[in-house]
Amino acid sequence: MKSLKFYSVLISGVMITLMSCASDDDNYVPIPSQGILENRIIELYGSKEALIQPLSTDFNLIPNDPNNQMTSAKVELGKLLFHETGIATNPNMEESMEMYSCASCHHAKAGFQSGILQGIGEGGNGFGINGEGRFKNALYAESDLDIQPIRTPSVLNVAYQDVMLWNGQFGGTGTNQGTEANWTAGTPKEANNLGFEGVETQAIAGLDVHRLRIDEDFVINSAYKDLFDQAFPNVDESQRYTKLNGALAIAAYERTLLPNEAPFQQWLNGNSSAMNEQETEGALLFFDDAQCFSCHSGPALNGMDFHALGMKDLAGDDVLTVIDDATKRGRGGFTNNPEDDYKFKTPQLYNLKDVTFYGHGGSFQSIEDVIRYKNNALKENQEVPTGQMSPMFTSLNLTDDDIDAITAFLENALYDSNLQRYVPEELPTGYCFPNADPMSSQDMGCD
Repeated sequence: MKSLKFYSVLISGVMITLMSCASDDDNYVPIPSQGILENRIIELYGSKEALIQPLSTDFNLIPNDPNNQMTSAKVELGKLLFHETGIATNPNMEESMEMYSCASCHHAKAGFQSGILQGIGEGGNGFGINGEGRFKNALYAESDLDIQPIRTPSVLNVAYQDVMLWNGQFGGTGTNQGTEANWTAGTPKEANNLGFEGVETQAIAGLDVHRLRIDEDFVINSAYKDLFDQAFPNVDESQRYTKLNGALAIAAYERTLLPNEAPFQQWLNGNSSAMNEQETEGALLFFDDAQCFSCHSGPALNGMDFHALGMKDLAGDDVLTVIDDATKRGRGGFTNNPEDDYKFKTPQLYNLKDVTFYGHGGSFQSIEDVIRYKNNALKENQEVPTGQMSPMFTSLNLTDDDIDAITAFLENALYDSNLQRYVPEELPTGYCFPNADPMSSQDMGCD
């Protein structure tokens, strides 16, 4: 395999040739490295098409759970339920009745993750501009909050994940085959026994975990009845208006959350001007010398493997929960296999710059920080035994220019600026969303 240094020499020669032939009237100068990038992607994956994300309406190309086939009616129902604060009817405290939703911690303005380090469902107040203004309701004890002990993962590109969460505990197929002994009865993990993939399983379990309720009383006494009828016409009415079907609709919607308008996706689809030269150089490094593709691959640039990279857990004065041992142990906290301790799932890489915290514990403040961390390969979390660290966590010997180029690729070329297309204009209930507490309503102008 030729290294990027070889390609850099080749690019320089091609660029000199192109410049000597170009007229002063040319408005567009081709970027020679794009041809090399294309060849490298073909070498790795067989074609550029292997990395292209489908249209969000092309249900035949979006990975489906065979037990939850996608339809337009089901996706539309799921989009509304995902944002619906009217299903927040199972709070610990009456003060939060009908004031939170799935989108409280997974909203478009933060790349479908939380706008704050530690997402808050029930017990949160405020939104700010991009979700960064949410804070703990002073009436709540920390034990009553719906708050996670780990950074909220994005639901972008979940169609390319067969198990969900940083530890992969949700999903009754594929990657989780062999973990059945850990699908503990009486816990959310029991939902794996239903046999769905991770997206569906998390949606089913998550409704109860996050104190949301979808039942027949809610459905038949609202505009949602017609929507359930359209989404599940082949389900007997006695079984149609249920939490299970509501969760399956939410999962179908989540599978459509594809950042397919990002510049890199545009380039893959033939728009040669979608990425600039620095972004292209960053992509070349990503798919070659920097070895990023070894873990981050496919249309979502993610992976279903788990790695110990020695990153810190949530920490600091702003963290509102005790980080339990199972959370710290990552995959091992789910499987109870010591070999899995401190390993976390490889995340997708689109729309990262919507927040300023990275890693499962949010210990990095920028994308560049993460790249430098991986380049230096010095663990920051001393609780992780050296022998447990991933063998892929080795120094990359990247220069500052290399790091700048990879950062540009990740920040800009993988950024879809139009995620608002996945958000409803209004809800059937007429409630404010993604939160409906008075301060959020004021922040978002829907009071």
